[in-house]
Amino acid sequence: MIKIEFPPYRPKTKKENGKELIFDTFRKRWVILTPEEWVRQNFLQYLTQVKKYPPQLIAIEKEIKLGELKKRFDILVYNNNNEPQMMVECKEMNVPLNVAVLEQALRYNQTLGVKYIVITNGANTAGFLCDSLGATELTDLPDFSIQSL
Repeated sequence: MIKIEFPPYRPKTKKENGKELIFDTFRKRWVILTPEEWVRQNFLQYLTQVKKYPPQLIAIEKEIKLGELKKRFDILVYNNNNEPQMMVECKEMNVPLNVAVLEQALRYNQTLGVKYIVITNGANTAGFLCDSLGATELTDLPDFSIQSL
C-alpha cells in the first residue's frame, strides 16, 4: 500500500432538494456528494497539489466501452502528449481494496492502455505499473515531472 498524505481541502458544498452537493472544480459543476465522490475529490487534490499534475490533463468520469458494455472510469490522467498515463479507481472508504477492485481497473485498462493503475478508498491506496510482464505494485505514485518524459 502507498501512504497518502492528503493536502488540506475546503470544498464548496451545499444542500439542494434534500441532497448534499459538492462543487467539482475540474468538471466545473455541482455533483452529488456520495462517499465515493468524497474520495474522488480528495484524491484529485492530492494529484494536483502534491504530485503536481496539471488539472487540464485530468479527466473525470468519462465513458468507455468494454465490448458491448458502457462503463465509466473515475479519474484518468494524461501525459503532455495527450496519451492516457494513469487511471484511478475510487471506492468509498468502507469498500476494501481487494482483487475484485484491481480486476475492475485492469478490465478498464484493456480499453485505456495506461502505464499506471491506482485503486483507492481514501484510507488505503495501491498503485501498479503495468507493462508486458503484468502489473507490479508501486511503493509511491510518480510525480508529474516523471509522467511528462
